[in-house]
Amino acid sequence: MKIRLLPDKTVNQIAAGEVVERPASVVKELLENSIDAGAREINISVIDAGREYICVTDDGCGIPYDEMELALQRHATSKLPENNLDNIRLLGFRGEALPSIASVSKLNLISRTSISDQAWKLSIIGGNKEGFSPAAHNIGTTIEVKDLFFATPARLKFLKTLRTEQRHIVDVVKRIAMASPITTIKLMADGRQILNLPSIKENNDQSILSRIDKIFGSDFGSNCLQIDVKRENVTLTGFAGLPTLNKTNSSYQHLFVNGRSVRDKLLFSCVRVAYRDFLANDRFPLVALFLDVPPDIVDVNVHPAKAEVRFSDTGVIRGLIISALKHALSNAGHRASTSSSLAALGATNPYVLPNLPLHGRQTNSHSANYHEIQMSINNSLNSDRLELYQPSAKNDENTAKDTGYDSASLGDFPLGAARTQIHETYIVAQTEDGIIIVDQHAAHERLVYEEIKSDIEKKTVNRQCLLLPEIVNLEEWQVEKLCEKSDELKTAGLLIEPFGKSSVIVREIPAILKDINIQLLVEEIVDDLVENEKVLSIKDRITDIYSTVACHGSVRAGRRLNHEEMNSLLRKMESTPHSGQCNHGRPTYIELKLKDIEKLFGRK
Repeated sequence: MKIRLLPDKTVNQIAAGEVVERPASVVKELLENSIDAGAREINISVIDAGREYICVTDDGCGIPYDEMELALQRHATSKLPENNLDNIRLLGFRGEALPSIASVSKLNLISRTSISDQAWKLSIIGGNKEGFSPAAHNIGTTIEVKDLFFATPARLKFLKTLRTEQRHIVDVVKRIAMASPITTIKLMADGRQILNLPSIKENNDQSILSRIDKIFGSDFGSNCLQIDVKRENVTLTGFAGLPTLNKTNSSYQHLFVNGRSVRDKLLFSCVRVAYRDFLANDRFPLVALFLDVPPDIVDVNVHPAKAEVRFSDTGVIRGLIISALKHALSNAGHRASTSSSLAALGATNPYVLPNLPLHGRQTNSHSANYHEIQMSINNSLNSDRLELYQPSAKNDENTAKDTGYDSASLGDFPLGAARTQIHETYIVAQTEDGIIIVDQHAAHERLVYEEIKSDIEKKTVNRQCLLLPEIVNLEEWQVEKLCEKSDELKTAGLLIEPFGKSSVIVREIPAILKDINIQLLVEEIVDDLVENEKVLSIKDRITDIYSTVACHGSVRAGRRLNHEEMNSLLRKMESTPHSGQCNHGRPTYIELKLKDIEKLFGRK
């Protein structure tokens, strides 16, 4: 077969295979075109998850009549300055989206500019122009896409269920709306409103957070940390959720480069590293980060859907994101998310006492006896009420003596004073305006880990010499791997030496881990050295391992603590950073405000 040029229609269909992967891809391209056109209100409507019908209407600048046909030709664009591919600020620039979409669907383009009294409609079916006709339209543009992939029916087989495809559309709209807070965006699906995101009134941090809050959910605004840093000519702004507010996947991680939503591996790895101390591997934080960089140091033309970018200096970008997130998390102190407390309140239902045997069983013949019994009970309660429910001075003295705290001093301690321990697992503390419930194991796990990490930073790890050094059997290559890192391991408090070809002998361990399972510790170290060798420094790998083993060296659930021990734990939490969550991202305590408790009992 001879080499020949492909027809434009075939070329567009091939391009559509890269640009138009699913209905959500069409929505993305049309929505970005509307934003590039300066739209302040965009309405999106889909039927059958976009397979049957997609319509995007905006109030942007519109397309002049004499340019409408050109807009549907390949590589025709108004957004790319001549010979300046390195200075791209707008979302679209290739001129591929409209012709690609038109080649696999039935497309209507209706538009009017501010200097025209007449709107025009151009119809394209499967890439073939059907002609112009006058239309009624306000200033702006409407693009209708019908019967998507009718010209390439094989593509329909690769689409997922309607629910899945619609979820992708909603996700695309949310991501773009987050980066365009000054634009009102509405989404209708099968005649039902799915999203209504009004534009923000003022372009400030609080207004932007309110838009993000509508997308993430009401928990995020009260459980996030603000990010605003600049290094050289790169600026990072946005919001990062507290570690205790986390999800099972990364769908709530939104990263933007110059206003463009990207799913870049480098950027996501930065978030993972920054939260590594606070979350288990299967949990993901919520973040909305906006990176503003000079256009000449980022290449947005490396992916057909522009979903990935490439930086000329990845070190600067990586360092900026990780350090900014770590600094914000550090400043959070012992703060935990309020979502756990709200969930606890939501799970609390007023308890209804079961009916007493006398209730519902009385008859006329027994009514006299019933009233006599009821009166007797009431009299008994009235006479004993003060004795039962009025705390005595003696009790007050005992409580103060046991805890060392009185009501007047509670305001000095954010986590309050311990009052009791329940189920040998949870500490109940009284604060100035409510109560705190602490998971003693989770809290102590974080304290142990932070102490080890601090010692490693200061190179002052207290080591304990084992009376009986422990021998651990390993494979030969594992012994070699450990021996290569023996100096760094010693800095971290571990003295490990080879003991033959297939075993090592452990002579010293960090004193704080005196009761640790040494076999488990060594195995964890070997596994982590292999898994993260190219990603993390030895110091980071060791602290990563200690994050796991600290769990085994903490106060266990089921251990009874006295008031002094409980209050000591609370004070240590108040002075330790990140004590609001354990090493796996779970909260170490929840707070219930007195006003909320009173609402539960119908007092207010």
